[in-house]
Amino acid sequence: MNDAQTFDVVIVGGGLAGASLAVALAPLPLKIALVETAAFPETKPAWDERCIGLNEATRGIFERMGVWASIRPEAEPILSTHISERGRFGIARFTAAEAGLDALGYNTPMRALGSVLWKKISAAPNLRVICPVQVTALTHTPDAVRLTLSTTESLSARLVVAADGAQSTVRRMLGVGSEEHNYGQTAVVGAVKPERAHRGVAYERFTPDGPIAMLPRPNNHCVSIWTVPAEKSKEILNWGDARYLAEFQAAFGNRLGRFLETGRRGGYPLSRVMSEKLTAARTIFAGNAAQTLHPVAAQGFNLGLRDVATLAGLLKGTADPGAPELLHEYARRRESDRQSVAGFTDKLVRTFSNDLPGLRGLRHLGLLALDLIPPAKDAVMRQNLGQNAAL
Repeated sequence: MNDAQTFDVVIVGGGLAGASLAVALAPLPLKIALVETAAFPETKPAWDERCIGLNEATRGIFERMGVWASIRPEAEPILSTHISERGRFGIARFTAAEAGLDALGYNTPMRALGSVLWKKISAAPNLRVICPVQVTALTHTPDAVRLTLSTTESLSARLVVAADGAQSTVRRMLGVGSEEHNYGQTAVVGAVKPERAHRGVAYERFTPDGPIAMLPRPNNHCVSIWTVPAEKSKEILNWGDARYLAEFQAAFGNRLGRFLETGRRGGYPLSRVMSEKLTAARTIFAGNAAQTLHPVAAQGFNLGLRDVATLAGLLKGTADPGAPELLHEYARRRESDRQSVAGFTDKLVRTFSNDLPGLRGLRHLGLLALDLIPPAKDAVMRQNLGQNAAL
């Protein structure tokens, strides 16, 4: 076996969280490697491409990383949100003007975000990208972690950051457990063109099957996220465009007029996965490897990026990136935020997926209260903007 190449930090997982961490750490005097299982294909813009909602806290983090100006041209502002329940007239509304912001968030193509991050990564002289490759073994010494790759190459890291997704290979290899809950739901994600202008409004509509989200895109298109029972999703994904538009229209309603066109659709099973620990010996879990959430209220990536920002701040000026004291401080700072957001999204899903008669009335009153009681509205607003977390 070859002698291991030595790095200060090895990031396992080159998705949006791992790539964001690589960009955040690149200005620091650290030798960094980013290990990813997939090659990185170039994709072209498409009106029905997958998007991700970035909240105000995330915008601020990307601005401090020096990448927001490059992301912004393709990010559609969310000027207000409209939350409702099918069959009830209670509605909660939030606006950017109320929050004193230009936008509550930005609906952004994943392609555009990834492209900006990878351009920065490619230009960083202290950052090596290794892909496509898998981590096949991890061994520890007091001062480092040795990673064996599927190429038989070995790396030595003073700190390993696992950003390798909900079913983290690093977490499994280290014997760190996770709490998992399968919601029995699938998100059917696509795009539609409505008859009426969306005017920057993001809609969240709760139905007995699960929540429906409609997020604004440029040229008056919308991203559609239709959460349904897993078995029903198989039928929906086999529908032709005309059948899909008619059924989706019936589920969402007519607030945007008729749906005129639909794009490609994909199904994504939904579950909640919470790592039992945020750290192990010289290892930190971040992004979906730390917590994977239901997409209701679009909190998952925004929460993971706060993992990234916290870790990047802690690594500034540190003598040993994998020191026990640093790992302990990371876990201390992140635990409250992750538990708060994970609890918030889980309660939303369970509350609005339960059709008990008494609970239906309470949900209705809750939506009315959000619209009429300023302290309650402000608390939920801050949660969704990501402003409750101390970074």
